[in-house]
Amino acid sequence: QMQMFSDLNNLLNEIVWGPYMLALLVGTGVFLTLKLKFIQVKDFRHAMKRTIGRAFEKGDLGEHEISSGQAGLSSIAAVVGTGNIAGVATAIAIGGPGAVFWMWFAAFFGMATKFAEITLGMKYRERKEAGYIGGPMYYIEKGIGQKWLAVFFAIMVIIAYFVIGAIVDTNTMVLSIEEQWGINPVISGIFISLATAIVIFGGIKKIGEVCEKLTPIMGAVYIITGITVIILNLGKVPEAFGLIFSNAFTPISATGGFAGATLRQIITMGIARGLFSNEAGMGSSPMLHVSSNNDEPADEGLWGIAEVFFDTIIICTITALTIVISGEWTTGVSGVALTMRAFTSTLNSNIGSHIVLVSAILFGYSCLITVNYYCELAGRYIFGDKCVMPIRVLWVIFIVIGAFGGLEFVWTLADTCNGLMAIPNLIALLFLSTEVKRLKDDYFSDVEKI
Repeated sequence: QMQMFSDLNNLLNEIVWGPYMLALLVGTGVFLTLKLKFIQVKDFRHAMKRTIGRAFEKGDLGEHEISSGQAGLSSIAAVVGTGNIAGVATAIAIGGPGAVFWMWFAAFFGMATKFAEITLGMKYRERKEAGYIGGPMYYIEKGIGQKWLAVFFAIMVIIAYFVIGAIVDTNTMVLSIEEQWGINPVISGIFISLATAIVIFGGIKKIGEVCEKLTPIMGAVYIITGITVIILNLGKVPEAFGLIFSNAFTPISATGGFAGATLRQIITMGIARGLFSNEAGMGSSPMLHVSSNNDEPADEGLWGIAEVFFDTIIICTITALTIVISGEWTTGVSGVALTMRAFTSTLNSNIGSHIVLVSAILFGYSCLITVNYYCELAGRYIFGDKCVMPIRVLWVIFIVIGAFGGLEFVWTLADTCNGLMAIPNLIALLFLSTEVKRLKDDYFSDVEKI
C-alpha cells in the first residue's frame, strides 16, 4: 500500500513540476511584468532605496509588530536556504551551465510575481489581538471568494514546510556536518532543534530581531568568499558566462561524470531550481510581511523585487559561477558536495569547503526559524490561535526526525505539496492583477507628488 501511495505521489510530482506548471509560474510572472509595466526594471532603484536602503530603520513598533526591514530580512532568511547552495549545484549537475540562464530568466519575471504577492498580502491582512495575520489564504478567500481553495493552500503550506523546512533542511545540514567534521547527525540535529526552539518560542518579534542580525552576516560571508573566487579566477569568468549563454539553448553531450542534458532538462532544471530557491509564486513571503508596521501595501511589496534579486541574481549566481569556473560540474558530484568541491578547488584551499559548510548551516538555520511561522499562520487560519503552541513543539520534534534521514519518499512528497501550494496562489494573483496594478499606480502617484 505504501508503494502504491509512493507511485501516486511520483506521478503527481511529475505533473506538478512538469512543463505546464513551470509555464504557469513563469507565465504569471510575464503577465504581471507586462501589467505592472516592467516594475522590476523601471522602479528598481526606487525599490532598492525603499528596502535594502531602509532595512535597519525601526519606526514605531506595536507589541506584535516588526519593522518593514525586519520583515524583509526575515523573508530573505527564509528563502536564502540550502537551495542557494545545494539546489543550484543540482541544477548544474543535471542540466549543465545553461540551467543558470533559465534560473535568471525565471528570477527576472519572479520579481513582479513576488511584488504582487506581498502587496496583496498587505492589502488583505487582518488585525487581531496578537497582531496582524495574513497571507494568500486571506486574499484567496476575500479577494476571489474561494474559501475552500484558501483552506487547501493552508494545508499544503503546513505539509510542505514541515517536510522541506524541518526535515529536508535539517537532513542536508547534519549530513554536511558529518562529512566535514565527523559529528554524529543525531547530536547535530538535537543541537539545531534547541537553537531553533530558543527563537521560535519568542514569536514573530524574536524571529525579526534574530534575522535582522543573522541575514546580513550570513549573506556577507558567502558573497565576500564568492567575490574572492571570482577575482582570483578573473580570466575564467568570460568563459564561464560563455558556457552559461551558449548551453542555455544547446543540448549538452556527456563529458566526464556529467551524463549530458536535453534542452528540456536544461530549461526545467534552471526554472524549477530558481523558483524553488526564491519562492516567487509560492505565496510564502506575504506571510512574514503582514506583520510589518508599514501601512502602504505597494511600498512593502517592493521587498519582493529586492528579495528575488538578492537571493537569485546575487547569491545563486555566485554559487553558479564558482561551480562553472571550477569545472567540477563534469565530475558527477551533486548538491552541497559539488559546491564545497568547487570552492575548495577555486580557492586552492580547504577553507573554501569550510566556508560553504558554515554558510549551509547558517542558511539552513535561518530557514528553520522563519518558515515555522508560515505553518503557524496557516494553522491559525484553519484551526485558530490554539494550534500555535502545538505547531512550535511539533516543529522542534520534526527537526530531530530530520537528523535520522532515510526519508526519500518524504522529500518527493514535500516537492509535490510545494507545487500544489503555488497553484491556488497563482490563480489568485491572476484574478487580482488589476487590483495589484491599482495599488501600485496609487502608490507611485503619491511618491511622485512628494
